[in-house]
Amino acid sequence: MNKILLSILSGVFFTFIADYFLFLGVKLHYIDPLGIEVYYNVLFADNQNFFLFILTSLVVGTLIVFTDKKIYLPVVAAMYVAALSTLYPPIGEKTGEMLFMKKGVSLHNEKFTFKGDILYIGRKYIYFFDDELQKTIQLKKNEIKENIDELR
Repeated sequence: MNKILLSILSGVFFTFIADYFLFLGVKLHYIDPLGIEVYYNVLFADNQNFFLFILTSLVVGTLIVFTDKKIYLPVVAAMYVAALSTLYPPIGEKTGEMLFMKKGVSLHNEKFTFKGDILYIGRKYIYFFDDELQKTIQLKKNEIKENIDELR
């Protein structure tokens, strides 16, 4: 029983640290350069894939507690290298684009139709690069007629 609890806790701990650096790199090299106003805690909490987090935590914890160092050290090292690589600007930017950007989207409110790319969907606003205006605009989520959940 103690080893199972240790496995879960160590997996959560090591996965949380890697996850922290993944989102830090995305915030520094994708969110901030675009001028998107979102706090790190909100970015981290709102965009966390809990199923993937729990699965990764269980796998990492199981490897750490129940296998030899020769097996788990390369796996954990690779996980950290991947997470820390987002601190390198081009990788952090590409990761942010893969996570948040939706290209070639058309959004409608009561007066206008917007064509362009969704940069980030926050709690209250959608940050949208309008092709016609050639700039980033902020749209209120409650004014958009499309189902926002389908766009994520």
